[in-house]
Amino acid sequence: MKPLLKYSILLILLGILLISAAFLINNLFSAGFRTREVAIASSVFMAIIFISMALFFRGQSKEPDSKVMHTLVSVSLKFLMELVFVFFWFLIAKKTGLSSVILFFVLYLTFTLFLIFVILKTLKHKSL
Repeated sequence: MKPLLKYSILLILLGILLISAAFLINNLFSAGFRTREVAIASSVFMAIIFISMALFFRGQSKEPDSKVMHTLVSVSLKFLMELVFVFFWFLIAKKTGLSSVILFFVLYLTFTLFLIFVILKTLKHKSL
């Protein structure tokens, strides 16, 4: 199985797990966020991470000189896309409540750690 497909399936499973966990936490403990907010934020983060993984794995199949550049572009583009998402989430959608801020950063950390895991696991087998 191709690594992009394998990690894309894991990414979708992670998104489903996070949305399900948010639904359960919200119903059991009456947390201050909506499950819809979690689903929207998770979907945006999953799209950003998928684009970054696609760029990274595209670079892994190229010559050694472009591997480093593709890795850097992948991580940099992820950062820039998440900055744009932060702008829309906090300033335009006015999601500035404490629960929305905590939700955003928990999702940001979760998906960023997933991407770091994918990159490190791949580079463990194929070095730059």
